[in-house]
Amino acid sequence: MRSIIAALASMSIAVPAMAAQTDAPKAAASETTVEPVAEGLVHPWGMQFLPDGRMLVTERPGRMRIVGADGRLSDPVQGVPEVFAQRQGGLLDVALARDFTSSRTIFFSFSEPREGGGNGTAVARARLVEAEGAARLEGVEVIFRQQPSFSNGLHFGSRIVIAPDGKLFVTLGERFQMDYSQDLSRHWGKVVRINPDGSAPQDNPFAGRDNARPEIWSYGHRNPQAAGLHPETGELWIVDHGPRGGDEVNAVRKGQNYGWPVINYGTHYSGESIPDKRQGMVQPLYYWVPSIAPSGMAFYTAGRVQQWRGNLFVGALAGRHLARLVLDGVEVKAEEQLLTGLGERIRDVEQGPDGAIYVLTDSPQGRVLRVLPRERS
Repeated sequence: MRSIIAALASMSIAVPAMAAQTDAPKAAASETTVEPVAEGLVHPWGMQFLPDGRMLVTERPGRMRIVGADGRLSDPVQGVPEVFAQRQGGLLDVALARDFTSSRTIFFSFSEPREGGGNGTAVARARLVEAEGAARLEGVEVIFRQQPSFSNGLHFGSRIVIAPDGKLFVTLGERFQMDYSQDLSRHWGKVVRINPDGSAPQDNPFAGRDNARPEIWSYGHRNPQAAGLHPETGELWIVDHGPRGGDEVNAVRKGQNYGWPVINYGTHYSGESIPDKRQGMVQPLYYWVPSIAPSGMAFYTAGRVQQWRGNLFVGALAGRHLARLVLDGVEVKAEEQLLTGLGERIRDVEQGPDGAIYVLTDSPQGRVLRVLPRERS
C-alpha cells in the first residue's frame, strides 16, 4: 500500500497521534514519448547538464563521459581516481560548482578504496578541462571522506546537492550496519553539509559537540540515493531506501533524526516488524510499501509541461518505473507511474534545459532517455 503522511507544518518534529494513512490517489495520466539520447553506458549512475546542453555522466566502473547533443559518448574523461567498483560501489554522483562557467569546478562522489581492505564514500573536487577533442580532470582533491572505513560493498548513498550559498549536502548510507545510523560519532546513515573545501560549516548542528562528527546535518537515514532542493521552500529533500518496504520521502532539516532503524513503515529482511512512530523522530512526507528502490529525483520547474509543473519525479530501480508525485506545497497529493513498459531500472533523473525529463537506466547497456508528454494530433 502506498501511503501519505501529513507534511510537517513547521520545524517541530512532533507527530500527530493519528497520522492519516490512505491509498495514494492516482494522478491524471501522462501519455509520454520516450526518446533514446545515448546508449552503451555501463551502469551509469549520475548525470549533470553542462551549460552548453551536453551532459556529464558517470559510469559505476569508474568512468566519466560527456554526452554530446547528438548522443555521442566521449572517450572517458582522464584523471578520475581509482574507485572501489564492487557490488553497489564505484563512481557515483557528479555536480557542477555554482561558478562552473568561470571556474570549471566539478564535485563527484565515489566509493574510495582504503588501506586494510576498507572503503567508504568520498567526495572530490576537480577542474574539468577540455582541449583538442579530449577532456580531463585537473587538480583532483578529495575533500571529504566518510568515516570510519568499512569493508563491504553496500549502502554508499552518495547524492550531491549544492545549495545556493555554494555549500554541499551529501547523502551517506549506513553501510548496511543499521544501528550506526543513530551514532553521531560516525558518518554512516547521515546527510552531511560541507564547505566547498570540505571543511564543516560552523553553524552545522553538531559542530563543536564531543563525540559527534561536525559535518553531520541530519541522521537516522538508511541509504538515500535521491536528493534535491524544493523549488518553493529551498529545503533539501531526499528519498531514502527502506528495507522490505518503507522507502521514504523526507524534508531534511537541521539536526533532526529520521528514525532508521528505530522506526520505518517497512519490515526488516528477517520479517521482523518495525515500529512506525516514536517521539522525537521525524515522520516521512510520503512512503512506499512495497519498496520501489528509489534512486535519483528531480523537481519539475519548467513551463513546457504545465501538467507536471511543481511535481517531483523519482526513479525506481526495483519498481522499474518513473514515479511522478503531484505536490501541493510539501504535501504529496497523488502519484503516477511512468515508463512501466520499459522494464528498466531508473538510476537518475534530471530536468533538462529544454524542459524535458531525462533519466538514466541502470544496466550494462545503460541509456540516457528523454521523456515528454505525447503531443496530441
